[in-house]
Formats: sequence, C-alpha cells, structure tokens
Amino acid sequence: MIDSFPPGWLLIFGGLLVPLFRGRLRSAYMLLLPALGFLQLLLLPHGELLQVSIFDYSLTPVRVDPLSLVFGYIFHIAAFLGMIFALRVKDCGQHVAAFVYAGSAIGAVFAGDLITLFVYWEIAAISSVFLIWARRSERSYRAGMRYLIFQIASGVLLLAGTLAHFYQTGSLAFDYLGINSMGGTLILIAFGIKCAFPLLHNWLEDAYPEATVTGTVFLSSFTTKMAVYALARGFPGTEQLIWIGAMMAAFPIFYAVIVNDLRRVLTYSMNNQLGFMVVGVGIGTELALNGAVAHAFADILFKGVLFMSMGAVLLRTGTVKGSELGGLYKSMPWTATFCIVGAASISAFPLFSAFATKSMILSATAENHYAFVYFVLLFASAGVFHHSGIKIPYFAFFGHDSGIRCKEAPRNMLIAMGLAASLCIGIGVFPGVLYNILPFPVDYEPYTVTHVITQLQLLFWSAVAFAWLNWVGLYPPELRSVNLDSDWIVRRLVPRMFGPVTRAFARLWTGTLDQLGRRATATLQTVHRHHGPQGILERTWPTGSMALWVAILLALILLLYYL
Repeated sequence: MIDSFPPGWLLIFGGLLVPLFRGRLRSAYMLLLPALGFLQLLLLPHGELLQVSIFDYSLTPVRVDPLSLVFGYIFHIAAFLGMIFALRVKDCGQHVAAFVYAGSAIGAVFAGDLITLFVYWEIAAISSVFLIWARRSERSYRAGMRYLIFQIASGVLLLAGTLAHFYQTGSLAFDYLGINSMGGTLILIAFGIKCAFPLLHNWLEDAYPEATVTGTVFLSSFTTKMAVYALARGFPGTEQLIWIGAMMAAFPIFYAVIVNDLRRVLTYSMNNQLGFMVVGVGIGTELALNGAVAHAFADILFKGVLFMSMGAVLLRTGTVKGSELGGLYKSMPWTATFCIVGAASISAFPLFSAFATKSMILSATAENHYAFVYFVLLFASAGVFHHSGIKIPYFAFFGHDSGIRCKEAPRNMLIAMGLAASLCIGIGVFPGVLYNILPFPVDYEPYTVTHVITQLQLLFWSAVAFAWLNWVGLYPPELRSVNLDSDWIVRRLVPRMFGPVTRAFARLWTGTLDQLGRRATATLQTVHRHHGPQGILERTWPTGSMALWVAILLALILLLYYL
C-alpha cells in the first residue's frame, strides 16, 4: 500500500482538509501531515515503485533513489518547520496553499518521467502564488501576477521541451537529458527560470518580499531547490552551468548591499547561494554533486531561519526596512539570537552548516582546475558575509537604536526558529550525518587546518572591511528607495517601447466596440419598433384584413409557381 501511494499526496490531499479542523486539533493535524510523510519516506524501498500507462505512454510517477530521497527529507522538514511557524495564522487558505505547494514539490523530486514532473511543476506554480496574494495588497497582487507569468512560462517551456525530447528520442524518462538537442535546451531554460538564472531571476526578488510573513518562509524552501534537484538529475556535468552559476554567485552581492528591504536582501542572498549549487551541478563530479545537494539541504534551513526572523520582525514592527529598524535586540533577544545563528550558517563559520557544505563545492572547483571560478566563489563567499552575515542582524537588531519597542516573537515562531537553528549547528558540528544520506559515497573532511584557517581569514578580513567602510561612511547607507536590476527591462523599457502601440490598439479596440455597440442598439430599436408592444407586427388585426392578406400571399405563391 505504501509503495503505491506517491510521496507528496499526503500533503496535497491532506492539506485540502485543513479547513475542516478547528483550534488545537487543526494545529495537531497540520504538524502530523509532514511527520507522516517523512515516515513514509523512511519506509519506501528504492526503485521505480509505480508505473502507469496512459494512451500507450509509460509513465513512472514514483522513483526512489538517494538523490530524490535527500530532497524529500529536507522538503518534509521544511514543511514541518514552516507549519510550526504558521500555527497562529487564521487564514486557512494560506495553510491549504502551503500544503499543496510543499506536496507538489515533494512529488516532483520523486517523478520518474517528464510528464509527471510537468504536472507537479505546474501545481507548485499555481499553489505558491496564493501565498503572495494572501497579503491582499495592490503590490502583492501585481508581484504575484508577474511571478505567475514566469512560473507558467517555465511550465510551457518544460512541456515543449518534453514533447521535442520525446519526438527525438522516443523516451519520457526523467534522467540525464543534456543540451545536445532542442528538447534538452528548452528543458534547461525551463529549469533555469525556476532556479533564477541571470536575467531570468527577478521574479524571485520581486515576489518573495511581497508574500505574507509565513508565506515567504515556504516560498524560500521549495521552488528554487526543486529546480536545483531537476538540474542535478537532468544536466550534471553541463559545463555551461559552471559559468552561469559563477555569475549567479557574484552579481547579487552588489544589489544586496544597497537594498533597503531586508527580506529583499535575503532573496538576493538566495540567488547568490543558488549560484554555488549550480556550479556544483555543472562540474558534475561526485564531490561537486554531493556538495550541491548538501548545500541545498543546508540552505533551506539557514535561509529559513533568516526569513523567519525577518518575518517575526515584520509581524511585530510592521516593517523590515533597514532604515527604520535598529536596536531590536532589546525587545526581541531570542529572535536576534536565532538570526545570528542563521547569519553565521550562511557565512560558513566553522561549526555551522555552510562550512561543511559550501566547502565541498569549492574543493571540487579547485580539484577540477577552474581557478577563475574558484576565486569568484571566494569573492561571493566574502560578499554573502557582508550582506547576510553582517547587514541583516546589524541593521535589524543592532546599529542605531530606532526606538522601536515591541513584543518578542510568538512562541510558535520561536520554536520553529530554534529547531531550524539547532539543525544548522548540528550539520556544522556533525556533518557526517548529512554526508551519509547524500547521493554518492563521501570521502571528504571539512575540518582540516588549511580549510579552517582560510575560512576564518576570509571572514575576519570581510568583517574588517565592513567595519572600516561603515566607519568612514563609504558603506552604502540604508535609503528609502526601490532598486531595479534587470527587471528594469520589464518595468521600464518594455512599457516605453510598446506603450504607444498598446495605447493605439486599446483606442482601436474601444472604438470598434463602441461602433458595434451603436449598431447593435440601432438593430434592437428597429426590432422593438416592429415587434414591440406597439409595433405594427404586434397589433391585433381585423378578420377581414387578415383574409385580404392571406389572399394576396396565395396569389403571389400561385404567380411564382406558374412563372
């Protein structure tokens, strides 16, 4: 029975029943679903567990192997922690959307064919947008629409690539695809949109900060990591990904430093960390792939802590603008502490999670002689310490005192942050536990003298640079502003280029509708004039007149007949 029940369905269909429960029973039910789903994964045997035939096509909805399992584990953990964080939310719609979203992401990583992947891909896209719209503001509505356009475009490309791949190979199996065919290239672009490749990334920075306090936590866990899994499954060793990943790791640093919205800073930081994972997938060796998967696992946890802490700040203060915050450690000491753990983790401090995961990617880069990429990743590592390791906790909880005094985060939020922070430390202290579930055997020791000293030096000089720049006034100040990068094309250039054409078309369309409306009105008036209550054809005619008309009609018929 458990073999034929696809992973993720428990969350998808169980989540639809959340509105039937109330109070503590609802809370217990929401925590029980991901726990049961995790238990299901522990009992699943490896292999293709479920196969179906539709229109003579063989599909494999469930395939279990080490790569899918490690993502399945962390997705269930993320769902469990997210539900703890969201227990006080009264809006059932958010809970339903979160469960369907998480369940579809889990289903996607166990999909053994491209059609099944496409179905889950689209369910994830549609369900996740409701976590943005749930904020119920004009900004969130517009951001959600832009987000949905990108996500649907990814699905369309995935479907087109699947059809092209099937036409060229006759196979729908979701295994190594490569980019030697049109189908593979289209699928890579589809994955790249969800993974936030350069110039395809702005849906991430645009939409996530506009989601609800709890919605952003769920969004940070699934969409992009589902794409990382898909790249690791379909395109390992694709060298182009190395350079794409290096660019992803480097360019967000410059924007994250100047952005005022601290949740938007974290989205740029997410883009930066995804770059490391994409580099690992592009290198494609066992060490590199293990590093990419391990870093995705760790990123969900430490980025979850950071988004939770900023969500708690937003809940209690009503803002996450760095220019409006400061000194919150006095009011929210536990939240500040967990935020620091997340910041240390993403910065790869020794004894914290990224130290044990990011180093695998760096070692694989050096071993395969990508010297330039290696130094780009070092620069990116120093940069992430600046904007996530220092900027986030400094401007939110320390720095100048904003005078804001508020309550500490609710208990359920503190528990969720505490559990996630504990896992971050646990991975850093006991990396072997994570290494044991990675796709390939691990022969790697992160705690070498060289690695520890090198990383500490990198962090020390980065901290010195931040302190000096801040002291002399060269560090970009937190300003009330909106910064655009490549989304300037969508928000400014495209409207300016196509605005006149669009307005002309709108005027033509409006004029055409007006003309049709006037003609329709005239026609209706004519019909009413003849067939209305006072119309000539609606009057009561005398019998003699009716007989005369019948005679005339019969005469006309006889005349036509003889002619």
